[in-house]
Amino acid sequence: MSYIKLYKEVSLKSNIGNVAIAEPESEESRMSKSIYSYVRDQWKVPSNNLKALQKERLVSYRREDASTKIQRPTRLDRARSLGYKAKQGYVLVRTRIRRGGMRKHAITSGRRAKRAGISKITVGKNLQMIAEERTSKKYPNLEILNSYWVAEDGRYKWYEVILVDPNHPVILSDSKINWICNRAHKGRVHRGLTSAGKKSRGLMNKGKGAEKLRPSKRKHMVKHKQSRTPHPPKKT
Repeated sequence: MSYIKLYKEVSLKSNIGNVAIAEPESEESRMSKSIYSYVRDQWKVPSNNLKALQKERLVSYRREDASTKIQRPTRLDRARSLGYKAKQGYVLVRTRIRRGGMRKHAITSGRRAKRAGISKITVGKNLQMIAEERTSKKYPNLEILNSYWVAEDGRYKWYEVILVDPNHPVILSDSKINWICNRAHKGRVHRGLTSAGKKSRGLMNKGKGAEKLRPSKRKHMVKHKQSRTPHPPKKT
């Protein structure tokens, strides 16, 4: 069975997408691509390839709670690339996060409009990291592995968060994931150790313009203040 037929069958069963897929031109190119490649191609521009399906999903997503546990990933290719496995000990949660800035209240005391500090003030973290942190607080016995974007509209964004149970025997016996059972990784999402956290901290950048990002912005600031502190005069 070719990958094209297999993907169409999986799409109908798991509701990944009812989209017509153009077959590759040659047999060689067809055999070189996996089923995840076709799923990934559809999600590159979901507004074009999955427009009708995404519209139906958003209608149901808006009726759900802010955090909803789901049975299977919406984006199978992205979940697998971030470490998800269909086995015991893994949990998937779809989290809704509000878009936009901090929406600060207007200041009633005397102040210039320039110093009001209402508009153009954004959070120092990205929305994906905030979604991971809120999910971690709702499921305190699980550890956040990673997350990925699934949908958005004018008001909200939805992310699917991959969680792992560090006390589950299946996870403890898996050599590829049991590193998360170590106490050193406890609360890793609140320390910016996930992919979204590292991106928010600027650790995805290297070279020029990233001189003050490592080991962290706070550490660099403290070190800079200590270097500028004048030394006490020597006693004679």
